[in-house]
Amino acid sequence: MSESVFPQLEALLPHVQKPIQYVGGELNSTVKEWAECDVRWALMYPDAYEVGLPNQGVMILYEVLNEQEGVLAERTYSVWPDLEALMREHKVPQFTVDSHRPVGDFDVFGLSFSTELGYTNMLTALDLAGIPLEAKDRTEDHPVVLAGGHAAFNPEPIADFLDCAVIGDGEQAVLDITRIIRAWKDEGRPGGRDELLFRLARTGNVYVPKFYDVEYLGDGRIARVVPNRSGVPWRVSKHTVMDLDEWPYPKQPLVPLAETVHERMSVEIFRGCTRGCRFCQAGMITRPVRERSITGIGEMVDKGLKATGFEEVGLLSLSSADHTEIGDVAKGLADRYEEDKIGLSLPSTRVDAFNIDLANELTRNGRRSGLTFAPEGGSERIRKVINKMVSEEDLIRTVSTAYGNGWRQVKLYFMCGLPTETDEDVLQIGDMAVNVIAEGRKVSGQNDIRCTVSIGGFVPKPHTPFQWAPQLSAEETDARLTKLRDKIRGDKKYGRSIGFRYHDGKPGIVEGLLSRGDRRIGAVIRAVYDDGGRFDGWREHFSYDRWMECAEKTLPDFGVDVDWYTTRERTYEEVLPWDHLDSGLDKDWLWEDWQDALDETEVEDCRWTPCFDCGVCPQMDTHIQIGPTGKKLLPLTVVK
Repeated sequence: MSESVFPQLEALLPHVQKPIQYVGGELNSTVKEWAECDVRWALMYPDAYEVGLPNQGVMILYEVLNEQEGVLAERTYSVWPDLEALMREHKVPQFTVDSHRPVGDFDVFGLSFSTELGYTNMLTALDLAGIPLEAKDRTEDHPVVLAGGHAAFNPEPIADFLDCAVIGDGEQAVLDITRIIRAWKDEGRPGGRDELLFRLARTGNVYVPKFYDVEYLGDGRIARVVPNRSGVPWRVSKHTVMDLDEWPYPKQPLVPLAETVHERMSVEIFRGCTRGCRFCQAGMITRPVRERSITGIGEMVDKGLKATGFEEVGLLSLSSADHTEIGDVAKGLADRYEEDKIGLSLPSTRVDAFNIDLANELTRNGRRSGLTFAPEGGSERIRKVINKMVSEEDLIRTVSTAYGNGWRQVKLYFMCGLPTETDEDVLQIGDMAVNVIAEGRKVSGQNDIRCTVSIGGFVPKPHTPFQWAPQLSAEETDARLTKLRDKIRGDKKYGRSIGFRYHDGKPGIVEGLLSRGDRRIGAVIRAVYDDGGRFDGWREHFSYDRWMECAEKTLPDFGVDVDWYTTRERTYEEVLPWDHLDSGLDKDWLWEDWQDALDETEVEDCRWTPCFDCGVCPQMDTHIQIGPTGKKLLPLTVVK
């Protein structure tokens, strides 16, 4: 039996910040009897409660697993350093928030990584749980440590710490894994931990790093990645859930006890994106596009609002305004919840998908906040390189409509450090912002028009056409952004109306090291953790110097350095660390798209044009699923 550690934990809570995040008992949380279940999952989003609780991925898997007879799933989040110190002092292990059981007592410890900067938090949790940090040191008494999420599409940097990884959609995958674990336990755990991992690997859908050897060339590049035992596949495939209407999760969204980053109920209206933005890993790895039907969305919103009491609904996807029935969805929901004053939101709107009718429906019942658009590149030339087919005329026309209809604030997202980018490409961001303000003042007749420019550093990602591209150094990124800042601030007429937010180049270099790294990077992650690295996604906890010092200590043993992983361009012949993990995308197609980028050639969205042979649909036995369905979102009550 697993015992709750809450009596020991409770004594520590008066001494930490935000103790409420550790007590559990949220509305719609699930606590099942330990003894009545034979497969038990601990699910973690490796960040603080306020970031982890709203995470859709974990929330969906939590519900999918707990619906199963004889299966329980509980949640755990990263503890802040103040509680970590007290837990070590008083020997309290990493615990779940649902029933405060030790994470080490579960069968599976599943971590969902949407960013690589959570890796040190994983090591903290493993150590607090009493689970050996390295997979080779674990016995069958320890949980299977499993990674998922977008960062798991290249799990090689954390291969030493993982038992296995799943790439792609998790809903079906966790049920398949549960069945395999249950059968192995029912048979009396034959062959121990090794046999269980072999059964998982044999499916071809679960990656077990220990069953693959990496061979290197003399210059540091990978020669090949080979299975080291028979029955293990050469390539591991991603999971793809088709027909999202059959998976209407979460049905009972969790309602947080403490303040979180998103205070709303969210519904994923479609999965996947074929816009083909070359920098966007999420769009590439989640193909094909699968829309939820208008009636499916309506049912999820209805059930979710009744179950939670939230006053805002987020319509989530990578490009929500591209849903074939987005106008009807927004109008139908706005009509339905007009009396209840339920607000609707889209994460951000494509410039070329925006229309004022949609914007008015989205704000009809809620407050009218600013509009967010993501041109990504400052110049027409760089937008062709990244395949973001939006002209400056499109943007000006769109913001002109918005300002003319009463909006006062627009936020624009850009990236710095894109392939082939020059200072001039980035300085044109300032020109675009000035033109936006000038147009806003003209059409509104007002001077209180605002435009916020927000800039992130570009990080090349695996399974994208830019996986071969060199990354811009932190120093060059900072120099380029300083020039842009000075240009904006120096504009006497418009500068004060333009907000300017940017991240310096240093976190991007660490993210680049982790995103395109191989198994040798595990030594750096371990050294950073041992040196106190935690919460690297948080500016106040992140230390660039610590990462660089640890890399300088560990990487020379392998004959490589940080620049080798980040600012170096790769060739077509090079074996990439993730080549044995199959996202469905054909490597030759990705290379051709990289060449198109260098030639500044744009490629259309395959939703509306003939197929471009990216490889996903035939290889994964999937297809694009889009409307329109021809149905309408009916009111919930019959109006007499």
